[in-house]
Amino acid sequence: MTQELRFNLNELSDVAQTVLKNVQSKTLLFYGDMGAGKTTLISAIVKELGGIDKTSSPTFSIVNEYKVKNDSVYHFDFYRLKNQYEALDMGIEDYFCSGSWNFLEWPNKIHDLLPPNISILELSVADDGTRILKLSEKILSDERSKI
Repeated sequence: MTQELRFNLNELSDVAQTVLKNVQSKTLLFYGDMGAGKTTLISAIVKELGGIDKTSSPTFSIVNEYKVKNDSVYHFDFYRLKNQYEALDMGIEDYFCSGSWNFLEWPNKIHDLLPPNISILELSVADDGTRILKLSEKILSDERSKI
C-alpha cells in the first residue's frame, strides 16, 4: 500500500512524525531529484528520533552517523559511488545488520545490496512548490543477484 502526503516545508515535523508512525522497517530509501528535499526530510526525522546533532548530506563522506535517543542513525548518500563494490568495501552489510536506522539517498546505486525489508520514500516537488511524499513498504526477493 502506498501512502501519499502533500506538504509545505513548515510542516516537516508533522511529516517526520507520520513517517515514523508508518514505516515498518528501519531501512528507509529516499528517492527524488536533486533539490526535492531528501536531506531536509532526513534532518526532520532525525530530530523526531531525538537527535540533537546538526545533520547534513554526506555527499563526500558517503555516511554520517547521528546519535538519537537510545539508537543511532546512519545517513548515506550514494550519489558519488562509482559501483556497488565501493559500498561493500565500506561495510554496508554491517550497517544493515546493526539494528540501527539506515537512511539512504540515491539507493538505486546499490540496489542489489539492499536488505529485503525496506521502506521507500519518494519525494517530488509540485509546480506550486508543495512537496509530495509517497511512502510504501517493500519486501525484496531474496533471489536478487548479489555482486
